Amino acid sequence: MNISSNNFNSIELMREQLRKNSNQLEKQNDQLDRASFKSILENTKSLTESSGLKFSKHANERLASRNIDLTKEQLLKLEEGTNKAKSKGINESLVIVDGLAFIVSCKNNTVITAVNDESDQVFTNIDGAVIM
Repeated sequence: MNISSNNFNSIELMREQLRKNSNQLEKQNDQLDRASFKSILENTKSLTESSGLKFSKHANERLASRNIDLTKEQLLKLEEGTNKAKSKGINESLVIVDGLAFIVSCKNNTVITAVNDESDQVFTNIDGAVIM
């Protein structure tokens, strides 16, 4: 069997080429993952720049890891819920919007974390809740 037609003179050269191809694929996948996270982060940034809410690093990581993509309407509801909580004197609030739960620091106008699954149903260190 002659594999030199594929420019491989030995099994070792073929293995080396396969390793290089595998490494290139891993690098491409890493770049796609970063691009995906980057696009989510930029999307969240652009949405929040139009509102007064900020998202903490932790909240941005949770949004990305839990595949939560907020619509403009949801973001407006989140901001409205935060404002309602703030008007009632709440410092740390649970704000529920369309089945998504957010812990928000009302005094800092910052989303601290986000939850979209039903397994996390215990929220601590809050002094109020708003359901939108």
